[in-house]
Amino acid sequence: MMTSLEIGPEIGPAVEGIMERRGRRTWFGVVGEMAGDRAPVIVCHGGPGMTHDYLLPVADLVGRGHACVFYDQFGNGRSGHRPDAPADFWTVELFVDELAALIEHVSPPDGYHLLGHSWGGMLALELAARRPEGLRSIVVADAFASSADYLDGVAGLVAGLPADVRSTIEEHEAAGTTESPEYQRAVRAFYGRHVCRARPVPDEVMRTMAALAGDPTVYTTMAGPSEFHMTGPLKDWTIADRLHLVDVPVLLISGRYDEVTPGAVEPLRRGLPDARWELFEESSHMPHIEERDRFTDLVAAFLR
Repeated sequence: MMTSLEIGPEIGPAVEGIMERRGRRTWFGVVGEMAGDRAPVIVCHGGPGMTHDYLLPVADLVGRGHACVFYDQFGNGRSGHRPDAPADFWTVELFVDELAALIEHVSPPDGYHLLGHSWGGMLALELAARRPEGLRSIVVADAFASSADYLDGVAGLVAGLPADVRSTIEEHEAAGTTESPEYQRAVRAFYGRHVCRARPVPDEVMRTMAALAGDPTVYTTMAGPSEFHMTGPLKDWTIADRLHLVDVPVLLISGRYDEVTPGAVEPLRRGLPDARWELFEESSHMPHIEERDRFTDLVAAFLR
């Protein structure tokens, strides 16, 4: 048993473990009873390069009868790290294989659901397109069908920033000085509008951001230095031409002020065979925090 998952006493303790595979260590934590009446939820965090911490409010689903399995993707948080790995080590396939192996490792007794946030939603769709045994449904929160759709939308959001913030972002990105304090302040201004509008910023989000700052290898290699441009393998990523392969129900969630704009979500709704989409009017990129009760109610009803 452990107490390091800061989920609150009302949820109860969690059990943690380590999956060893191909010389890599993946940390996971299980909250609730895996053998309960309702299938567990495997929770996939975003980034790539973040950690499970900011998604811990999803453990509210334990009170609705669903165990939750959290994990830190390899290269992040409590899992193994490879800051010296060559850039081509970090691939979408690496993380899809890890997720599939984790599901086999925890062995849900009667199927499972996936809940993925941002990059985690893209990861869940990648696995679902392979039609794995036991998958019942997916919740895809704040994700998109292609990086091109996302980048088009986020460019519009940057254009709508105050002139001084926008010019700071543009100037430092053009000069390649994205490490500067001025650029980082401008990025935080964007985050406050379009990533997490909750104030004060919750501790679980701060823990994730601290972990990301401690080892940004996966984020910078897979995506790039910021939310505004992609320079890594995700730059040309798309699942739009494979959405028809997803044969389970999908709940799409996004926020009105989300960095993943409605225009970036619409191709998911249109391309998935069985999908519904709920827009959270008071949220940006983290409805599970910004409108926590509504998020839990909606997801629990969908899973039923």
